[in-house]
Amino acid sequence: MSYVGPDFDPPQPRRNRRRTLTVAVAALVPGALLGWVMYEALGTQGGGSGNAAVQPSSPPSDSVPTVSATNDDKPPGPTPTADSTSVSGPLQGKVVVIDPGHNPNNFQHTAEINRKVNIGTNWKECDTTGTSTNDGYTEAKFTLDVAHRLRTLLQQQGATVKFTQDGDRSWGPCVDERAKIGNKADADAVVSIHADGAGAGQRGFHVILPGEVDAGAADTGPIVVPSRDLGERIAGSFVRVTGNAPSNYVGDGTGLVTRKDLGGLNLSTVPKVFIECGNMRDTKDAALLTSDVWRQKAARGISEGIVSFLRG
Repeated sequence: MSYVGPDFDPPQPRRNRRRTLTVAVAALVPGALLGWVMYEALGTQGGGSGNAAVQPSSPPSDSVPTVSATNDDKPPGPTPTADSTSVSGPLQGKVVVIDPGHNPNNFQHTAEINRKVNIGTNWKECDTTGTSTNDGYTEAKFTLDVAHRLRTLLQQQGATVKFTQDGDRSWGPCVDERAKIGNKADADAVVSIHADGAGAGQRGFHVILPGEVDAGAADTGPIVVPSRDLGERIAGSFVRVTGNAPSNYVGDGTGLVTRKDLGGLNLSTVPKVFIECGNMRDTKDAALLTSDVWRQKAARGISEGIVSFLRG
């Protein structure tokens, strides 16, 4: 299943194509498509998408530049920010952990973030600096902005929201610590926010789901099914709210990718997904990612997916 919208190239053919959407996504797609049709009919601007340069189920080589938005490894540091709300609402009693990818201070601590940590399947760098647009707008700045908007929306629904970092640490946390923060909070849902650093012309968001991993400290068996449900709901609402098409370079047009090489997913014991909101290296996607209006849409799309998941 694919989505094509204004200025979008059709999904690129890939080997070993397989359908990754389940029946749950099938239920989401009609609404998403309806929103997309209305978007085109009204001529609304701001559609677009972007994603992390990732290969499904294929861990990145050590030679890959650390600008890759999906290197979910990051260094440890101070206690994560935890924000609660006393507002009553449908999510009262629910705990959501938001993981803004890539600390904005990481670039000053290359030795620390290059330290290897065990992610169950292998060892990876603690974290990376993240990517940026060609004009220098960083992924770390983007993820914090969307995280703040998302926190406000979730708190308005009565949720207790915790951050893994809020730009208040000198670097990190590492990917293994990020997973532990969600686990310790006994979160009902965890979402790691990113933007990709893929090639120009590669556009569209995608949600990364945990694969089945049982190695070392990693055992994703209990969270694979609920994480997929969470990811499918976020993907469906992201299409509907932003009007943006899923990735044209990973996920076969579904907006969903399963991976086993991300420590933040491998080490999680609670439902967790990543979302690559857009490709910062594509000028059309970059125009969206740097827009306040579009970032609010992105936050609302993610929020509505989380609310749908938590309300069942």
